[in-house]
Amino acid sequence: MKIVCDKNMPYAEEAFSTIGDVVLIPGRAISAADVKDADVLVTRSTTKINASLLTGSSLKFYGSGVIGVDHIDFDLLASMGIQWATAPGCNAVSVGNYVTAALLWLGGKFDFELASKTIGVIGVGNVGKQVCRFCSAMGMRVLANDPPRQRNIADFEARNFVSRDQILAEADFITCHVPLNKKGTDKTVHLLGADELSRAKEGVVLINAARGPVVDNQALLDLLGGRISHAVIDCWEGEPVYRADLMEQIDLGTPHIAGHAYEGKVNGTAMVYRAACDFLGIEPSYNFDLPEPPVPHIRVDATAKAYEDVLRELVLKVYNIKADSDRLRLSCVVSDSERSSAFDAQRSAYPMRRQFEATRIEIKGADEQLLTKIRALDFSI
Repeated sequence: MKIVCDKNMPYAEEAFSTIGDVVLIPGRAISAADVKDADVLVTRSTTKINASLLTGSSLKFYGSGVIGVDHIDFDLLASMGIQWATAPGCNAVSVGNYVTAALLWLGGKFDFELASKTIGVIGVGNVGKQVCRFCSAMGMRVLANDPPRQRNIADFEARNFVSRDQILAEADFITCHVPLNKKGTDKTVHLLGADELSRAKEGVVLINAARGPVVDNQALLDLLGGRISHAVIDCWEGEPVYRADLMEQIDLGTPHIAGHAYEGKVNGTAMVYRAACDFLGIEPSYNFDLPEPPVPHIRVDATAKAYEDVLRELVLKVYNIKADSDRLRLSCVVSDSERSSAFDAQRSAYPMRRQFEATRIEIKGADEQLLTKIRALDFSI
């Protein structure tokens, strides 16, 4: 059995070799010739699953080790009789960690306290739920918006959600966590376009860690430094090409790595591996054991420190989000092709980042309220 895997998926070779012969190829380089005689194909979002890739193949199973699905032609898979599986929620905590690090970094850089601010979370699925959880842990007022969930009368949590207009009017921060829908009632292409952004609260901070086209990048650029005071962009229109002029103006810009904590990527591999085993009638035999984290332990003295300063110290020691942004900024050259290559290279060679839960905290001088906040960010004490 031939199994073609994106080489950037951790443990793909080790896991899938228990059920067949594995061929590892960079995701964006996987071609129709590679897939033609494959039985199983496993990728991340950089591989477009479409007719140009699959026509003429004998593929039986396709697995996508990410939460997004806009790279997949499901109608085509159905017409070809190809069973498929995705990895919903695999990196939700990772994205929550990313947003937490971005907020705390911004607070430290521009001297504001998050606990006094309101954040609007647009899209409250697997990822948005985690973002809401972490923001609440930091004492922020959270406004949640998710129209598909709000239309479900059985979704009791969604009864407390608010309109997008209320978020635009009241939120000091807006963060998006929606899928990319190109048409229909819940279309999300330019969900935050020129009209919406111009109606946002004066001085709003925008974060996009969803899909690039969810935010109109030109409108964002036009309003930066005015109505939009700061911006953090992980997902870009047109990526892996991204706009150099926008990168110059935002505070943090990263190469679509919000979900790249090691746990998130491993979860994606594990979920599609188990789905493939189930499809093939094979008992999964590979155990996904994670290595020691880069920051296994932190000692901190919280005596006489503000809660948020302690949280910032802990979070940014585990995840230095500024370093990710600096790497991309250094590669922000004039040529589109050079920027594109650098974008993909930084994704494929991304250094190991672990979720907060992997780090144990030894702390003194902390009261119970601070300890509760630290635990709510998933650190172990």
